[in-house]
Amino acid sequence: HCTMSNMMAGITGSFFLIQRKILVLLRDGRKLMGTLRSFDQFANAVLEGACERVIVGEQYCDIPLGLYVIRGENVVLIGDMDTEREELPPHMIRVSETEIKRAQKVEREAGELRGTMRKRMEFLDFD
Repeated sequence: HCTMSNMMAGITGSFFLIQRKILVLLRDGRKLMGTLRSFDQFANAVLEGACERVIVGEQYCDIPLGLYVIRGENVVLIGDMDTEREELPPHMIRVSETEIKRAQKVEREAGELRGTMRKRMEFLDFD
């Protein structure tokens, strides 16, 4: 894997990354994959054939996005993907976009319920 700072070191030497499949981790936690078509010194990037990989538990889905422009301030990490290797463990199950969105909603609601229960129990002061 390489970080954006490694990519930007010697921008002329980084031409090898163009046309390569990369993984981009964004500040909001989303993971985007696609073919790098362009980038600049601010980490702005253009991905072709981009998709968002959504993982919930042991389920995942690659949601197609097409041509995608990423603003550099949102980038946490950029890594080169090894197309020869399977990037997910074999126990992961590919599901449809509808199923993964349903699983995300259930996960989000469970997190909200935990937060609500924690607030209700604060008065007990376990410390």
